[in-house]
Amino acid sequence: MGLFVAMFQGHLALPTAFDTVAWHYHEMLFGYVGAVLAGFALTAIPNWTGRLPLRGLPLLGLVIFWLAGRSAIAVSALIGAWAAAAIDLLFLAALTAVIAREIIAGRNWRNLPLVAAVLLLFLCNVLSHCENLNLVDTSGRAQRFSIVVVIMLIGLIGGRIIPSFSRNWLVKRDATRLPTPFGRFDQLTLALTLVALVWWAAAPVGAVTGGLTTLAAALNLARLARWQGFATRPEPLLWVMHVGFLWIPIGLFMLALAAWLPDVPQSGAIHAFTIGAVGTMTLAVMSRATLGHTGQPLRANTGLTLAYLFVTAAVVLRVAAAFWDELFLPLVWGAVAAWIAAFVLYLGVCGPHLVRRQERRPATG
Repeated sequence: MGLFVAMFQGHLALPTAFDTVAWHYHEMLFGYVGAVLAGFALTAIPNWTGRLPLRGLPLLGLVIFWLAGRSAIAVSALIGAWAAAAIDLLFLAALTAVIAREIIAGRNWRNLPLVAAVLLLFLCNVLSHCENLNLVDTSGRAQRFSIVVVIMLIGLIGGRIIPSFSRNWLVKRDATRLPTPFGRFDQLTLALTLVALVWWAAAPVGAVTGGLTTLAAALNLARLARWQGFATRPEPLLWVMHVGFLWIPIGLFMLALAAWLPDVPQSGAIHAFTIGAVGTMTLAVMSRATLGHTGQPLRANTGLTLAYLFVTAAVVLRVAAAFWDELFLPLVWGAVAAWIAAFVLYLGVCGPHLVRRQERRPATG
């Protein structure tokens, strides 16, 4: 994000074959989201399958592929767009193979959709490179379909963990009203959301798009209301997940508005999805996983709470910028600063837990 600001203002010019905006969305959707997916999958799959987590050289290989991809895109004008594409695609291809191997070996068929999602994100990245190479003209569909993949993942996985975590916390406090567990209403909502988003990705303007996205927004809002989010307000580690999910129906409502009124920019909805739903949910899950896997209490301290407030400020400012032309640049810079502040705070709080050497218990018996 820091590089994007410098590039957008003309203070820096990376030797990349992508224009500034294309570089920004590519690196956020396939770089940032790719890393988040890898972190989530490699943490969650051992719990799902009972198999040992990926470690050692195979894990290092994935890290190297990811770093190589980011570097190749940054200097793609020097090494050639074809070479950059080949290097960049290695990471998501390898991640797909690793996830598929672990889920199939563990016979964890319930989570096969995760394999499909990462594979689809890989194919969207292929389309993105093909468009950059002038082989095809997707008219933004590669970007929109990649957003569809990620939002559907949040709808599926978030729709399971948010009510589950909230229920566990509320039960300990003898709450009388508990979140509704995943059921047929959730399945119906996911199915209609998929139809609405795929239709939007293919045809972003029109009455059908407007109707489908409005219906999907209403269903997702009703789904969220069933999870008793307001009751979790004393614990930021929980309410931030509800806030993150809230940006999905907000984004869908904004898509409907833009579908019916062509003068309304779609960038507001896109950033409600990307900064709002994706950014907030990934920050929330990352911080919870870090605390849980390093033996810390599952409570957000002041630093993490501020991080959640900053990422919320980032999406509010960026969405406002889409509708307020006179203050576009100050609002965008404010959003960038808030985003960076959120992740700096996360690193400040959670980083020491991740790098601290874990104490070994003496062997017994």
